[in-house]
Amino acid sequence: MIQVTPQMRILVAVEAVDFRKGIDGLARLCRDNLHQDPFRGTVFVFRNRRSTAIKLLLYDGQGFWLCQKRLSSGRFGRWPTGAAGAVHPLDAPQLQMLLWNSHASEMAPGPWWRKISPGE
Repeated sequence: MIQVTPQMRILVAVEAVDFRKGIDGLARLCRDNLHQDPFRGTVFVFRNRRSTAIKLLLYDGQGFWLCQKRLSSGRFGRWPTGAAGAVHPLDAPQLQMLLWNSHASEMAPGPWWRKISPGE
């Protein structure tokens, strides 16, 4: 099972990709187009041209995971843009918001750590 943790590096491909690509095709896309090493444990997030499905690609040290979510109705209407390049970084809560079809950049997650005072 894949568990997305706060320590993971998550990159969203800004441009849509051909969803006929499998693990090998997406890993090559990571190297050639995104200029990233797919063997570093980074979670890569891709969308199809119609924005009805997304794929996550992750190398866990033993092999690749490829997960796909296709919406039963509607589209992923809001997708991160990358004025600076082909990828957009996200943190774990933003990825969860994206998976639930929300705009990740508008989300304001709580702090990862906060001091708990006595009595709480």
